[in-house]
Amino acid sequence: MKKSENIVVGISIGDINGIGGEVILKTFEDDRILEFCTPVIFASSKVMTYFKNHFNSQISFNDINNINQLSHGKVNVFNCWNENVMVDFGKEDPTIGKYAIKSLQAATNALKQSDVDVLVTAPINKHNIQSKDFKFPGHTDYLAKELKGESLMFMVSNSLRIGLLTDHVPVKNIVDHITPKLIEKKLDTVYQSLQKDFKINKPKIAVLGINPHTGDNGVIGNEDDTVLRPTLKKIRESGKLVFGPYAADSFFGSSNFKNFDAIIASYHDQGLIPFKTLSFGQGVNYTAGLNKVRTSPDHGTAYEIAGKGEADENSFKEAIFTAIHIYKNRLDYEELTANPLKKSRKADKKDYD
Repeated sequence: MKKSENIVVGISIGDINGIGGEVILKTFEDDRILEFCTPVIFASSKVMTYFKNHFNSQISFNDINNINQLSHGKVNVFNCWNENVMVDFGKEDPTIGKYAIKSLQAATNALKQSDVDVLVTAPINKHNIQSKDFKFPGHTDYLAKELKGESLMFMVSNSLRIGLLTDHVPVKNIVDHITPKLIEKKLDTVYQSLQKDFKINKPKIAVLGINPHTGDNGVIGNEDDTVLRPTLKKIRESGKLVFGPYAADSFFGSSNFKNFDAIIASYHDQGLIPFKTLSFGQGVNYTAGLNKVRTSPDHGTAYEIAGKGEADENSFKEAIFTAIHIYKNRLDYEELTANPLKKSRKADKKDYD
């Protein structure tokens, strides 16, 4: 990793018929953000110029065709294609999906090669990106394949962090996916992320039940009793502060979530509905557990307001600052944990000098 003051933020453009271009422009119209990072937007200068003119933005771009041409203190646009692309705000278009993937693949490649330090992804349309060459339900699954580690969708804000045991899984298949092995793996990922990425030394983690009322002693399903409780007991015996399962319907309304550093939901909507209700517009989707940092805003393409100048950039801005914050925390963690025995011996030697 590089020095933290030179953090290069790679940005994939997402679906250009959505609000991604608008929130990116609005974020960097405040040029004070360039004091914290050097942005590289993976798209094309033609598309970004179109957005600039459409939204009457005053941003000046530094167009580059090679990452070595990037300029600090400027908003860089890496040309992933040169042809003209017709922007049609609010329209779902498979052709536009192909350009979203071109951007994502180029940005991910730069991340893998450490040409950029972190990746922030603008929203994609999960339907129009599908092709014979790209068959992933979203960013998280694609990055899990391309990067090293065990990925986990981790929704984070200033007051709330929610991870998922299962993410883009049909409701009818959720129970089949939740196994002791999966629970242990996901909880370990969250635990390590809280320590490395958020500087929480001894995290407290709550786990929500699989069934309503955590099964009511088997009346509404037995998975909480046969799978979840025994696995959590085993994890607690290893020394981790893991609690639950809690009935999801009252957990957030009672403000119990405030007593924990993170919450693990059993499935997508169980976690994301309360998260977006409590944090929408300020939340960030963070892919924890990977060897590289990736974040995104907590919203989608928002076709219904695309091109109208009404999009709120706060979540995208939070995604950038969260990526920077996590990157710096990882630098600190690596420094603190690198060769502790060697450092100790050096310190001992000084005592005798």
